[in-house]
Amino acid sequence: MNEGKKSEEKGVGIALCIGMGVFIVLTQIIALMLATLPEVSSTEVFPSLDGSPLAKPLFFFILVIGFTALILVVLRFGGKRLVYFVMLAAVAVTIYYVMDILIPYKHVPLGITFLLALLLYKYPEWYVLDATGLIIGGGAAAIFGVGLTTEEATATFGISLGILPVLLLMIILAVYDAIAVYKTKHMVSLAESIVDLRIPVLFVLPRKRSFSLLRGKDKDQEEGKSEMEEAFFMGLGDAIIPSLLVVSANCMPAFTYYLGLINAPALGALIGTLAGYAMLSRIAGRGKPHAGLPFLNSGAIIGFIVGYMFMVV
Repeated sequence: MNEGKKSEEKGVGIALCIGMGVFIVLTQIIALMLATLPEVSSTEVFPSLDGSPLAKPLFFFILVIGFTALILVVLRFGGKRLVYFVMLAAVAVTIYYVMDILIPYKHVPLGITFLLALLLYKYPEWYVLDATGLIIGGGAAAIFGVGLTTEEATATFGISLGILPVLLLMIILAVYDAIAVYKTKHMVSLAESIVDLRIPVLFVLPRKRSFSLLRGKDKDQEEGKSEMEEAFFMGLGDAIIPSLLVVSANCMPAFTYYLGLINAPALGALIGTLAGYAMLSRIAGRGKPHAGLPFLNSGAIIGFIVGYMFMVV
């Protein structure tokens, strides 16, 4: 009986890992498709910081640190509802920006944004969060992947220096993620609080069909187990940050595009992300948080290098 239960749990675990991998791929595909649109390809992120390739990633990192610290402080002093509405507003703005690009009809993007925001407020079930998370993740990866890529001269080995800000940002965030999860552990506390807020900044896949974020703890959920143990969670950033490199690499025009969508360095970064995710999945235990970016970003960077070398050798 125990053997059968263990076998079933292993099967569920494998299915959940594959499901999260699919979310990563979908985020990157959506980002690549959005990045080809003129409205996104002409986007400038922090245009006043174009003077140095280090300026944009450092400023982006400072924003991440500042926003995280602000949320933790507000939550500590009981401001959960304030954090909820601020994050819901940020989600709504991102949805509107993506919808405005995809649907160039007056008032339609605003109407869709309002309906999705209302759905998130009234019925934030896990599959609603996942669907909205894909829109947000793909849109953010496209905007920042293109916006952080600067048009610079060619480096020694033919790699455009324009991709350097994204590479630097990925390395910085990978180190920060490891420290925040394993050392200070404040990212773990933040993740647990965000689960309670029911905001689409996490991908959620349940371990049981009866799982519900709306019902919370009920008779179908095991006693003594938290929601973090009853479902598989992955931060939206784990899908977005590696996707920045996929989008940025795809901005390198000197390479052939497969299927008219992706070039070899970008494809290498995409495959490398999945390889890093596969390694992460091997060590990720049930209910135990792990830093994803050290694995995902490393895989994406190595894959990018392999894809680039494949084209030039």
